[in-house]
Amino acid sequence: MITFESIGLSPAILKAIGELGFDKPTPVQEQTIPHLLENDGDIVALAQTGTGKTAAFGLPILQQTDINLKGVQCIVLCPTRELCLQITRDFEKYSKYQQQLNVVAIYGGDPIEKQMRALRKGAHIVVGTPGRVMDMMRRRALDLSTIRWLVLDEADEMLNMGFKEDLDTILSETPDGRQTLLFSATMPKEISIIAKKYMKDAHEISVGHKNTSTDTVHHVYYAVHASDKYHALKRIADIHPSIYGIIFCRTRKETQEVAAKLMNDGYNADSLHGDLSQAQRDTVMSKFRIKNLQLLVATDVAARGLDVSDLTHVINYTLPDDSEVYVHRSGRTGRAGKKGTSISIINMRESGRIRDFEKKITKQFERRQVPNGAEICEKQLFNLVDKMEKVEVNEQHIESFLPAVYKKLEVLSREDLIKRFVSVEFNRFLTYYKNAPDLNVELSSRGSRDQRDQRDSGDRRKSERRQRTDDNNFSRFFMNKGKKDNLNTARLIGMINDQTKTRDISIGKIEIMDNFSFFEVDASWAERVMNSFTNVNMNGSQVMIEPSQPKDGGGSGSGGGGGRQRSDRGGYNRDSGGDRGGYRGGSSGSGGGYKGRSSGTSRDEGKGYDRDKKKSYSKSSADKAKSNKVRKNKKFHD
Repeated sequence: MITFESIGLSPAILKAIGELGFDKPTPVQEQTIPHLLENDGDIVALAQTGTGKTAAFGLPILQQTDINLKGVQCIVLCPTRELCLQITRDFEKYSKYQQQLNVVAIYGGDPIEKQMRALRKGAHIVVGTPGRVMDMMRRRALDLSTIRWLVLDEADEMLNMGFKEDLDTILSETPDGRQTLLFSATMPKEISIIAKKYMKDAHEISVGHKNTSTDTVHHVYYAVHASDKYHALKRIADIHPSIYGIIFCRTRKETQEVAAKLMNDGYNADSLHGDLSQAQRDTVMSKFRIKNLQLLVATDVAARGLDVSDLTHVINYTLPDDSEVYVHRSGRTGRAGKKGTSISIINMRESGRIRDFEKKITKQFERRQVPNGAEICEKQLFNLVDKMEKVEVNEQHIESFLPAVYKKLEVLSREDLIKRFVSVEFNRFLTYYKNAPDLNVELSSRGSRDQRDQRDSGDRRKSERRQRTDDNNFSRFFMNKGKKDNLNTARLIGMINDQTKTRDISIGKIEIMDNFSFFEVDASWAERVMNSFTNVNMNGSQVMIEPSQPKDGGGSGSGGGGGRQRSDRGGYNRDSGGDRGGYRGGSSGSGGGYKGRSSGTSRDEGKGYDRDKKKSYSKSSADKAKSNKVRKNKKFHD
């Protein structure tokens, strides 16, 4: 068996890592440490976060660092302040018995003068973020001409964060004779470009395959309606009472909303996003590291470089866009040989993405059912019993209170006493989950595993919508949001479900344009839909819907009641579907309207409005005749 002693580490380092509980080297350490001790060639190492990379490059560098030489001998570049501090702390622990060896961390968010003073005192090893390293170089506080080792840790993350130009500049300022060590969890093409440009005959070390997840992570997904994602998240948290994890969201707004809901519902949660100051970020991370927080809701950008041990779960509240991001997310659990779970909460339209991830990370995902109320109550009950069984009793301090307690409870039998103590905490779960609905959705009809089935299912849904529309029982609505507002079919259906608080509404044809959309709903629900969108905001502006006439001028069902209507051919008309003004899809049309990129809602057929020139214009006789001809032949465009 390979041990740290057998791979040639010094007694001082062996003593330090022995106190840290290092037993045997991990696979990446087993391959990297001997190579660095015996060779001065460059290394490209592909290994997941949490596999012991810091010790893999740190231990041999610390052993070979000459404390008698002046100048910086090693520079370690990493993507974030948190990772920078973590690497520095690890180096200090590994070098505990190497007297006078100085490690200095330089990063943004901390006074630069303080860090400059630390560099002036002398630093053998510098750990820094690219931006702050560049600042130090410009101020001539950091000289890299003497370095022997250049380490790029989590190189793919640094490229994702936009540090490529900084890396190019820093690398160009280092001596040719340096040893370059590049560590990355994934291997995008940009990493290969850097390796070819700045490294010579690099020795490749790979623990696992490119862009794959570690064997210690179990991948799970739950399928629900988009409007039920938050409810599913709560159930997942409740079925795992000891959960300690990160919930990943796509946007800052979503991160704040999910965290606020969790905190309001009594969970130990908080958010981490780009709007936080460094002080606020440090406070949140401090609480999370000491486990005062069980759940941290974060964006990918905000979570980059976080180094938190013992995470039990990573939850993808929204799926990432590509497999590399998924690899980074899931790699934050199951670290240092421990088991972890990566959970994805998907809607019906995202099942194909799960299959794509399976192929790219070469791991199978397990489909699980969202737990029901009875399962959660049972889990919470036995968790409560376990806590009561293992609680420590301070006999000395509680003894004086016991006589009064015994007297107060003497009327209760043993069974009644147990029931009441358990119910103090347990009743809230019983009440909350009483008659809880089933949140699971069936994916088989939507083609969860076969893209062909997915296409066929989509064709069937379109056919059903056309048939329902032909039945003349649907009301048509206009909405002032479209593709430019990131509106798609799934999001529109989700909004209708959320606002009406039901999923029982039959939805007909949906047309999403760049700036606006049309949709149809069961005519019997038209009034409820109309009333449900009175105070709805999307991307910072109000969502407005109005009854709309179809292109042929006929109704589609009841039309949702009287009042002002919007015709697909024209604008607002208080009486019937007129053809004046309105949305004209790039044609000057009859009356005002869009003229190329211009728009207007003029009631005068002889007037138009040019948005670019910001003024009205008179239409020529030829234009009027053309408009009349167009209207006569009904050649109108949405």
